[in-house]
Amino acid sequence: MADDGGLARFQQRMRAIPTVVRAAVAPALVKGAEEVAEMQRNLAPEDSGALKDSITVTPPGQATPAYSQPGGSRVANELEAIVTAGNEAVRYPHLIEYGHKGGFVKGADQGARGAEVPAQPFFWPGFRLTRKRAANRIKRAIGKAIKDNWGK
Repeated sequence: MADDGGLARFQQRMRAIPTVVRAAVAPALVKGAEEVAEMQRNLAPEDSGALKDSITVTPPGQATPAYSQPGGSRVANELEAIVTAGNEAVRYPHLIEYGHKGGFVKGADQGARGAEVPAQPFFWPGFRLTRKRAANRIKRAIGKAIKDNWGK
């Protein structure tokens, strides 16, 4: 066999990196998503607690709750952790996040118009406040996985 100067070994290591990185990055993804969700729970209004309880993290390969915001029910990809608010019982996170103008008031007088409800943002501000920290954690996990497995 001809000497290729180590090219075959280098190519073998390069092919192995993505597998190792995927395995190493999943815990960092979930931990980052948990931090985002915790910040969102801290920012969510205190009304009944149902909204805070509906903020969930969906790890890779799992399905998000039905009626969750943003996007409804879907399955997270291999390298994706999803933070959602809402479920079958809590279908109003978008109304809290963005506010709304009037609407029909439930009760005896079905035709009465409700008052304007101001926005109480919690979802996107919570994401923006913790996004950089989560991204840095994921980058560190990728770098560590590559360093740890480079010589193997």
